[in-house]
Amino acid sequence: MVKGNYQWTIQKYQRVLPGEFAMNHMDLLTGYVDISKYDGVTSPDYRVFSVRDNNDFYSRYFLYLLQDGYKQRRFFHLGQGSAHLGRWRLPTEAFNEIIYPLPSLEEQVKIADFLDHETAKIDKLIEKQQQLIELLKEKHQAVISHAVTKGLNPDVLMKDSGVEWLGEVPEHWLCSKIKHIALLTPKKSAANFKPNDECTFIPMEKLKRNSLVTDESKFIREVINGYTYFEENDLLLAKVTPCFENKNIAVACGLVNRVGFGSTEIYVLRPTEKVQVNYLLYRLQEDNFIRAATGAMTGAGGLKRVPSDFLLNYPIAIPPKSEMDAIVDYLGEQEARYDLIEKNATNAVQLLQERRTALISAAVTGKIDVRDWIAPDISDIKATEEATA
Repeated sequence: MVKGNYQWTIQKYQRVLPGEFAMNHMDLLTGYVDISKYDGVTSPDYRVFSVRDNNDFYSRYFLYLLQDGYKQRRFFHLGQGSAHLGRWRLPTEAFNEIIYPLPSLEEQVKIADFLDHETAKIDKLIEKQQQLIELLKEKHQAVISHAVTKGLNPDVLMKDSGVEWLGEVPEHWLCSKIKHIALLTPKKSAANFKPNDECTFIPMEKLKRNSLVTDESKFIREVINGYTYFEENDLLLAKVTPCFENKNIAVACGLVNRVGFGSTEIYVLRPTEKVQVNYLLYRLQEDNFIRAATGAMTGAGGLKRVPSDFLLNYPIAIPPKSEMDAIVDYLGEQEARYDLIEKNATNAVQLLQERRTALISAAVTGKIDVRDWIAPDISDIKATEEATA
């Protein structure tokens, strides 16, 4: 088939029809299985199959059974390959010899219908918790944005910042640029350390939002060349996508000998006496900054970076020290509050997911008897949903 100048072919793929199973048997660690809703193609490495006889075997029952096999790792002992490399495949011979519990067709249908109904209820609860988590993140960000651009006093006199997207700022705040309040990438030649001293080492994956994983140390002589140098209370900022968009920004704390080295994809900002490091942390997590910096990124694909010139010349409004301290204290309290609510919601999602997995496992292995289960009337379901909405 020719579409424009693009030659499209399915010769290297295998056909999958609606109602057929598509199974990633090449990876029992992160792979999965599902029933196709479409007439299409899939990887030749996947396993495509269907039940032999619809009069004896109900596909949705076997789907739950196979998905439970992945979730509970029931197939894992049959695998071959290199699990540590993410390649733990289920050979065809072993797959064909797996013995499955086989109730009557009527009970297979009843089990599948029961699970369709119950998992749909759990999925709705999970969706609500996930929506709550997203709403909490939005509200938390709005609190940060308002505090670091407008302050905490709603009655304060305002002035035009001179920056279109920033708008008005408190009249007594100082409008400046980052290069006037912080030093970017301090020179290690001015540092006071010895080559045989130990230091904290921070690869990119250990720079998180508001925290560093400081469990790795090296001798300074091993990292002094080719890595980014920083000290206690410096601000570390991921410069590369997607780490930057994920707001992987943190204050360096708890460093071995108060010195650290890390990935060259990290910017280091050392605040002057004009700004508190935690205020700058919150300011650079504000959405307008993230959007503007993302738009200014240079490079290609997954290697886009925030230019240093953009960072240095980014406009920022600075409150007096006492007000800055109050803003930092306030945002710290708010962050603890929002983090606790989000943690509870995340735990609720995890418990619901565990409940879902356990329910499927119990139903397809006969641990619970659903032969007498009757599907609720749809009108009753809608009334219950409206009452709990």
